[in-house]
Amino acid sequence: MDAGEQLAFLLKSKHLDDDLKHIADKVFNGVRITVAEGVLLYERGEVGYLGVLANFIREKKHGDITYFNRNFHIEPTNLCVYDCKFCSYSRLIKQRDDGWEATMEEMLSQIKSYDNEPVTEVHIVGGVLPQYNMAFYMDLFTAIKRHRPNLHIKALTPVEYHYIFKKAKVDYATGMAMMKDAGLDSMPGGGAEIFHPEIREQIAKDKCNAEQWLQIHEAWHNLGMHSNATMLYGHIEAYWHRIDHMERLRQLQDRTGGFQTFIPLKFRNKDNQMSHVPEVSVVEDLRNYAISRIYLDNFPHIKAYWAMISRETAQLALSFGVNDIDGTLDDTTKIYSMAGAEEQHPAMSTRELVELIRSVGRHPVERDTLYNVIADYRDTEFEVEAQSKFYRLPVLDNK
Repeated sequence: MDAGEQLAFLLKSKHLDDDLKHIADKVFNGVRITVAEGVLLYERGEVGYLGVLANFIREKKHGDITYFNRNFHIEPTNLCVYDCKFCSYSRLIKQRDDGWEATMEEMLSQIKSYDNEPVTEVHIVGGVLPQYNMAFYMDLFTAIKRHRPNLHIKALTPVEYHYIFKKAKVDYATGMAMMKDAGLDSMPGGGAEIFHPEIREQIAKDKCNAEQWLQIHEAWHNLGMHSNATMLYGHIEAYWHRIDHMERLRQLQDRTGGFQTFIPLKFRNKDNQMSHVPEVSVVEDLRNYAISRIYLDNFPHIKAYWAMISRETAQLALSFGVNDIDGTLDDTTKIYSMAGAEEQHPAMSTRELVELIRSVGRHPVERDTLYNVIADYRDTEFEVEAQSKFYRLPVLDNK
């Protein structure tokens, strides 16, 4: 059975709870579910039921297509003025000996190391420090564009922008416009954590609050630009906190349409101040992906970071609403590995990503950051390429 037939079969079940059947009927007919119904899905939705609903939406939007891209990260520093309890990556300034602070020259050298590789995106995010101010990042973005104009710069979260704009004494709209003029192409989704203040105050006190996070994205969207959004789940939050978080995102997306992708981020408990909090199961991961897909009806894409949740769980997630598994990474991020992710040196070649997607019956498509198709790998046959982490692109026939 295809996804539509599976959902139609589910709706005929005499054993399905009336409230869950009502939600399934809404999904089948493309009707938005309510906040209360979102919470109910978390409380009573079994993983199989949720998978049928989420996969129906996924295939209605994207068919079997699963996207990935060729990207790498630059993490300027792991030192930070903030002390987020869940973070395994950052170190306070007083712990300088246990951290790193890259210079602009070092970051540009990293950019240049990919000159002969067909990467399309650099993802820049890290800790917050005074010397990485507004002028520094504008100069960095400008230098990157001068060296490689077509490399997409996806950089900095509202946590960083709030800090540097406050120091520079500029408002969010002015600051984001200046960043765009300097070469910023899009914003990643980090720093969202959980929006509700009763949780945010416990796990991420002092950094930008929910309203500020959303205002910065809205300012960026108002420039005609795009961004992503995240949610850190599986720690001390309740189910309703997750729905409250997604509802705020859904409302902003209704106003601007600027979000491309929602990325649920699993709390990992290694070497942080919340190590006593157990991690949730893979089943809960899949339930959360599915409910995210069902609830965020106005978000085009749901992404699973394979580097954070493992390759195997990312494959499973492709049947629970996910249609994007991020990119090649090339072992350029420590954010996930330092938190205890299964991938301690996250890197996959294009061939590995394609085969990962194909092996679960999905259709691999390489995209750029804005989801323009670069290459369709449905029928591509690979040849072994010695000493290369990337593979040459086939020529697309656009006729």
